[in-house]
Amino acid sequence: MIGEPILVMLVEDNVDHAELVIRTMEEHRIANKVRHFLDGQSALDYLFHRGEYTNHHDNPLPHVILLDLRLPRLDGIDVLKTIKEDVDLKAMPVVVLTTSEAEKDVARAYYNHANSYLVKPVGFEEFKKLMDDLGFYWLGWNTHPGIKE
Repeated sequence: MIGEPILVMLVEDNVDHAELVIRTMEEHRIANKVRHFLDGQSALDYLFHRGEYTNHHDNPLPHVILLDLRLPRLDGIDVLKTIKEDVDLKAMPVVVLTTSEAEKDVARAYYNHANSYLVKPVGFEEFKKLMDDLGFYWLGWNTHPGIKE
């Protein structure tokens, strides 16, 4: 990758899924850094530089967010809605990465301006392939918007 370091925000409460995402990105050198958050509230605190994340230099905004829907403290749809309603964050790509195939979840995610909706495959190899493809598209091929700090 050429240019600035790539930062991915991963909002995922399943530690096994998070580890697989992080490991796949590291193996393929897709991202320079992955910031993992276990709940929606912590993710928003980071994005809005609240609480322990007030230092903008140590807590830069990510280039893409991978967001699960079923999260403790604050649901993924609420996180998505908050991001997309903010004038400074709304251009940030948010990829919903979840186990739900429910049409209502897909519709709610796109209604709230998700950039993509991906269903986590059950099998390890399929999940790894999805992560490979996701990383190469969003972090390799995709051009990122300038996000205001």
